[in-house]
Amino acid sequence: MTPRELLVSWLSRQLAVDATAWLAKSAAQVESSGKDGDVYLAVSLVTRKVGKADLALGEGDLREAKAIRPGWDPRDWSADQAARVLLLLALERDPPRFARVLEQLCNSADVSELVAFYRGLPLYPDQPRYLARATEGLRTNIKAAFEAIALRNPYPNEQFPEAAWNQMVLKALFVGSALWPIVGLDRRANAELARMLRDYAHERWAAGRPVSPELWRCVGPHATGPALKDLERVLKEGTELERRAAALALLASPDPGASVLLQRDAALAKAVAGGELTWERVVTPA
Repeated sequence: MTPRELLVSWLSRQLAVDATAWLAKSAAQVESSGKDGDVYLAVSLVTRKVGKADLALGEGDLREAKAIRPGWDPRDWSADQAARVLLLLALERDPPRFARVLEQLCNSADVSELVAFYRGLPLYPDQPRYLARATEGLRTNIKAAFEAIALRNPYPNEQFPEAAWNQMVLKALFVGSALWPIVGLDRRANAELARMLRDYAHERWAAGRPVSPELWRCVGPHATGPALKDLERVLKEGTELERRAAALALLASPDPGASVLLQRDAALAKAVAGGELTWERVVTPA
């Protein structure tokens, strides 16, 4: 089964008979007509024809999505967003046209449409074609549109160069997004990102503002020298949640000095060494 077929299956299960029929007819028209106007018209009618209900997915559906397209996590999709992506996928046999139509749609989209198009990125043909569109999308001031690219989306992990990746992670912190739903967060950690995040933390501290404990997750694997001073500060002065994050970051550090710092708090050292403390528990503490 393809992602397109899976979307058809989910929507057919959820939508009324007339909405399902309209969607099937519209997708067939888009695929066969060769007229870009048919795509734009169908996309514009989706909300009226399909509605805005959440896409009803169970754990089995989410597992199937990941099996068909690794990293795909549509748990937050709505029916209208799924329908818009489905209509676009009717053009998947013609990647140049697909890319042209997608660009035009993004240029004229409202927020809900833009979220749909960005969430669909991992399903589109010839993935590198959309890199400029995706990186441009990171500049948006609309948090929902930014998160459609950054969170639960494997496209950045697979396609973004390091500079774009680093800017995405930093902006996620800046706009108040969680980091844990970023696909590939640990795999894409790098020394330049660690430096940028430390600079950001220093700015926050200087302004008397809090620092997200998740920030240290990306710093830990590259925490050496001065970075250990930052983690030492968090261990001494941070909240309990921040101290746990610092302990996990120290555990990931390649610097021998990190172990020395961690051992200063026997309880934390034991918790991280024994696996009792994880980043998931830092994000959602008991």
